[in-house]
Amino acid sequence: MPEPDIAVDLQEKQTVGFDALGLGDELLDAVRRAGFQTPTDIQRELIPHALEGRDCMGQARTGTGKTAAFALPMLERIEPGAGIQGLVLVPTRELALQVDEHVRMLGVTRPLKTLLAYGGTKIRHNLQRLRTNREIVIGTPGRILDLIRRGALDLSRIRIAVLDEVDRMLDIGFRDDIRRILKQIKHKHQTLFVSATIDDAIRRLARSFMHDPVEINVSEDKLTVDEIQQDFVSVDPRDKYATLLGFLRAENPKLVIVFTNTRHQARRVAKRLKEDGIRCLEIHGDLQQRRREEVLKRFRAARIQVLVATDLASRGIDVMEVSHIVNYDIPEDPSIYVHRIGRTARMGQSGYALTFVTREQGKYLTEIEKLINMELHRHDAPWVVKRAPEPESQPEQAATEEEPGVPTRWTEAVQRDKSLEEKGLKPVPKTLGGRFRSGRRRRL
Repeated sequence: MPEPDIAVDLQEKQTVGFDALGLGDELLDAVRRAGFQTPTDIQRELIPHALEGRDCMGQARTGTGKTAAFALPMLERIEPGAGIQGLVLVPTRELALQVDEHVRMLGVTRPLKTLLAYGGTKIRHNLQRLRTNREIVIGTPGRILDLIRRGALDLSRIRIAVLDEVDRMLDIGFRDDIRRILKQIKHKHQTLFVSATIDDAIRRLARSFMHDPVEINVSEDKLTVDEIQQDFVSVDPRDKYATLLGFLRAENPKLVIVFTNTRHQARRVAKRLKEDGIRCLEIHGDLQQRRREEVLKRFRAARIQVLVATDLASRGIDVMEVSHIVNYDIPEDPSIYVHRIGRTARMGQSGYALTFVTREQGKYLTEIEKLINMELHRHDAPWVVKRAPEPESQPEQAATEEEPGVPTRWTEAVQRDKSLEEKGLKPVPKTLGGRFRSGRRRRL
């Protein structure tokens, strides 16, 4: 397949509205109802090409409206009542719910039905809904592939296939599942990739399943936005929680997401915050789907102030009011940092990101700064806990020094040797093992 032959020039940006992108009146009405006024960069550049039926690869920072950029062309091209014509693959259940919410909102003026398909729910519910008329299927690769193998999901009428956050899907091991699914669509159709980053691995995947794609990059070589103030604090591992608590009490952020690298750490941090009077809940892969949805609902309604999250569970947390991000555990993969802080400063708003860095983790901070091409500012606030240096260790005492008057096996052995020498007998060999060896005859 030939390489992408279209380079999108964003230097001369024109202020255009959604009515200039080629959308129909029904969708323009839905856009106005949703409160969208001016398209974002990725929406302005991707939608016209997608409406023409071109394969597209769209790269844009997290929080810049990528979902609407592919949802609007998909809704425009799908015919009600003509079977399953749209397929959206996403990395997590939370993102599937978010995409479904956007599609329903933007398709309010069209009689289209969606199907959510992801793990953690009973597959018989998906099978029952597939017996009714559906036009769009949104789900994770594992569950979609399961439905295909059961013969329940028919892809013979697919007109548009979308891979949302394709970089993350490849990171967490969905490459083979994606290939198996896309190979099932044997007829001519349109394929869209949208992602915060597009690397060589994604381009290789695109060459296998796309024809002459348009590659659109509106990141402008910057993976983070100027509206996010990015700081770090140098902290001892034992003082991380005390520093976090001091930060929350001093800054009193509106809504904050605290990221940890493991589920165990998320549970532990959330438990301690609750004990210290912070309105907090955690979200991670061990929670049942119903509980995860309930947690997100309470967070969106600002009924809790702090959400402690792991990276996998954080996908789909699209809350406009998130003001602060705290990387309690710095990620080893710098691209994860970009996705984390993208949860704040959504759609042009301002935000703040703070990263805890221990002495041994300086290399991870350096990798992040290289990726985003900027240095994080070191923050020295009164709430940053600084542990006093430990006193120099004293030289160890000789092994034979014991508390006066208290016999030990060692001192008893020494006294026994002296007694044997006084009697003209050979003592036990002068080794530690020999001193504690029972007095038995040796075999010659």
